[in-house]
Amino acid sequence: MNREIVFGQALEAVRKRAKEQGNVISQQEVEQAFEALSLAPDQLEMVYDYLKKHGVGIDEAANIEDYLDDTDRDYLEWYLRELAALEELGAGEKEAVTLSAMAGDADAKKRLMTAYLPQVVDLAKLYAGQGVIMEDLIGEGNVALAMGMEMLGALENASQAQGMLGRLMMDAMEECIACSVQSGDIGRKAAEQVNKVADAAKELSDALLRKVTPQELAVESGIALEEIQEAMRLAARKIEEIEDTDGSGKP
Repeated sequence: MNREIVFGQALEAVRKRAKEQGNVISQQEVEQAFEALSLAPDQLEMVYDYLKKHGVGIDEAANIEDYLDDTDRDYLEWYLRELAALEELGAGEKEAVTLSAMAGDADAKKRLMTAYLPQVVDLAKLYAGQGVIMEDLIGEGNVALAMGMEMLGALENASQAQGMLGRLMMDAMEECIACSVQSGDIGRKAAEQVNKVADAAKELSDALLRKVTPQELAVESGIALEEIQEAMRLAARKIEEIEDTDGSGKP
């Protein structure tokens, strides 16, 4: 198997295990995960740095404060104050409320959702520093929690509720982060495309001492006409060295 694929699978396995352990993993576990690749010490150090940047503690839990900016801290402080005023359920009472919620009782669902709101915050902290603000992570978790309340009737017993609801909340937060990363990748690719076309246009424009048409640029640079036109669209048709045409080659 390709070494890069093996590395990616090992890294994903490490992150998954760390998540299951409260976002902490031992150095020994990391070394065992990458044992088949025989990584050099400096390569392993890069893995540790990557994990730390994504909020994973090595041998001890990471400090959540290290991954929060002032906006996140202020929001979290305010939100926790709001939660402090909400009803708390004891273990026995929580089970009884869960059973009523499973039976479809609307008031029980509201009480149970309120009881789980602090867990949403705890889970959101595990995902801090991964490109999504705490307010959005908590918001996604709360939506997933609300959806989970409507799925309780499918459970066989109350003990399954916490695992099911926790998984839903974590999945929602992970999807939120994935969408954020994908959006960032798309943005970077768009910028690269615009820069590539703009650089080629400037080079040809400097040689001809005038603006160039998209068709001329396609012929001279080897860049597909469709790619040039897309770059112009992304740049709001503001690549100075290219004439703004209607696509027919005429200004």
